[in-house]
Amino acid sequence: MAVAVTTFSIHVPDEVLDDLRARLALTRAPLDEGNDDWSYGVPAGYLGELVAYWRDGFDWRRAEAAINAYEHHRVDVAGVPVHFLRKPGRGPRPIPLILTHGWPWTFWHWSKVIDPLADPAAFGGDPADAFDVIVPSLPGFGFPGPLTGFPDVNFWKVADLWHTLMTEVLGYPRYAAGGCDIGGIVSSQLGHKYADSLYGIHIGSGLPLDFFTGPRAWDFARNRPLTDDLPTDVRARMIELDHRWAVHLTVHMLDGATLSHGLSDSPAGLLAWLLQRWRSWSDNGGAVESVFSRDDLLTHATIYWVTNSIATSMRYYANANRYPWTPSHDRTPVVEAPVGLTFVTYENPPGVHTAEDRVRAFENGPLAGYFNHVNVTAHDRGGHFIPWENPQAWVDDLRRTFHGRRP
Repeated sequence: MAVAVTTFSIHVPDEVLDDLRARLALTRAPLDEGNDDWSYGVPAGYLGELVAYWRDGFDWRRAEAAINAYEHHRVDVAGVPVHFLRKPGRGPRPIPLILTHGWPWTFWHWSKVIDPLADPAAFGGDPADAFDVIVPSLPGFGFPGPLTGFPDVNFWKVADLWHTLMTEVLGYPRYAAGGCDIGGIVSSQLGHKYADSLYGIHIGSGLPLDFFTGPRAWDFARNRPLTDDLPTDVRARMIELDHRWAVHLTVHMLDGATLSHGLSDSPAGLLAWLLQRWRSWSDNGGAVESVFSRDDLLTHATIYWVTNSIATSMRYYANANRYPWTPSHDRTPVVEAPVGLTFVTYENPPGVHTAEDRVRAFENGPLAGYFNHVNVTAHDRGGHFIPWENPQAWVDDLRRTFHGRRP
């Protein structure tokens, strides 16, 4: 398949950055009394500090230079423009690995694991564990720009694009896949539909592929009643997880376009919406800057802003429900490719407390038979963004998944 793959460097025009600073200078903050503890959401005081730094202190060109230290490519895959970062492996037999991010991630959330995976010897590892690392941006999540002509984009349609990218465009007869959040179910779909072309997958969650299917898919509690006879810890954990996820799933699945009008017009509004997820989903003890520095937060936010991609990024949720996943086969396990899973105790379900409990809960639960699991690990440190929060654990787990699976 002859498809032109173009090498490029990311460069945001000066006028786009000037417009961003002008909008930040005109930010009108809401009244926000009694919210220093974040109990009502993102506090105006903290957000105001970040907005001021974004306007006057943050250096996008420095972030851009770090991003451009890697190879970047553009290609049309089935008519969809795709950006991907590529880091060739250094070792005797590197295998290709495509890493897919989630929301509100960008491709740059993989930046801490790219080099160790591509060149393990440089980080004290075995060069036999090297991968050719491919890190695409989910279409509609950033570069190369706003997604048009693909209004029904969702995870299982992206899996088809990724398979075409890896096998037909880049010419790999077999490849490995990894992902978290939306990227986890993209990778699981690859392991379901294209298992024969995969060495295996490694994912940061164990969501079933029909997670977003059904008339009330936005209900994180999956319609479970919150009854008075529940154990105290189970009830408390259900409420905690609902607070963490319910607004996100409900708004993105039911009213994302309405929200996107405000977020596409106001960089402060966009930052607030992203920031609340980065803070509540990461394992930071209430101090988001212990996980993401201010420069980190604003690098990811700037990628969303300068590409005006917030609307299409949120649409993945509604479209996963509007265009439901349907199986490609009726065999078990559903995900036939070898599967490694990395869990964190920060995301333990109700009634599960330790890392060891999390592994046992999976292995003894209904999803154990869903995946052809070969490597299941849980960690006490790290949250939803584990390749960023605890990159060494992610790298070690992924390497272990593919030990003995190379040609």
